[in-house]
Amino acid sequence: MDLANVLIQLLNSVQYGLLLFMLAAGLTLIFGIMGVVNLAHGSFYMLGAYLAYALSSRLGSFAWAIVVGTALSVVFGLALERLLFRRFYQRDHLDQVLLTFGLIYVFEEGRSLLWGDDVHGVAIPPLLDGSLPLTDTLSYPVYRLFMMGVCVALAVGLYLLIGRTRLGMKIRAGAFNREMAESLGVNIRLIHAVVFAIGVALATLAGMIAAPVSSVYPNMGAPVLIMCFVVVVIGGIGSVRGALIAALLVGLVDTFGKVLLPQVAGMLVYVLMAAVLLWKPEGLFKS
Repeated sequence: MDLANVLIQLLNSVQYGLLLFMLAAGLTLIFGIMGVVNLAHGSFYMLGAYLAYALSSRLGSFAWAIVVGTALSVVFGLALERLLFRRFYQRDHLDQVLLTFGLIYVFEEGRSLLWGDDVHGVAIPPLLDGSLPLTDTLSYPVYRLFMMGVCVALAVGLYLLIGRTRLGMKIRAGAFNREMAESLGVNIRLIHAVVFAIGVALATLAGMIAAPVSSVYPNMGAPVLIMCFVVVVIGGIGSVRGALIAALLVGLVDTFGKVLLPQVAGMLVYVLMAAVLLWKPEGLFKS
């Protein structure tokens, strides 16, 4: 494999890793701060892809589809937390697993009723429908670079929100000691609702920006959910920084594994997870 092909695969691995981070960041926040095991997180990714398909055709603009879809996902996350998840914070993890597993079927049936069971495509915006030449014969799609830029911007924004704002301070306080934070006047219920809405919005946005390159199809959230849990376990439950490092590692191992070792590529990510857990059972970073 020559240098140009290595560069292309490296870009692919970074793009895939950053997309996984968007998903895993929401999942690790929900579990690390709220203590909720959310198996329906992949369904939010699927919801985002179908919203991109439906809204871009109705509004005639992919950019407006992202804006409207993100706003709808925040409202949906707030409503879902208020109506369902709030009642399960103090319940056993098994109850949470049963609830969120049931939600997967509810979301899949709702998707089938609204959009059917066909595979759909979302057109890449004309402004981003091009390629950046790397050599005389190889180029890299501009849209994939756009995806990486969006993911990096969101990663920086999430870091600043959690680490440098008053809201982030309350989120960290609630995660460290809920009772003490409540005694100091922090509205933990509001914090949980905001965190859950952020998690849903991140997963939905990931699905929207991935739709033009991955197509839109039924049950597309299931394989992504598995990879998200792998990233969360490797990075450390509740650690956003760990989710970023782990997502990039998973992206590198998965992408180069499919190129260099296709016979065993499917297991390499799980070998990586096992190796990390043997070295650090709590993951790379603690929350």
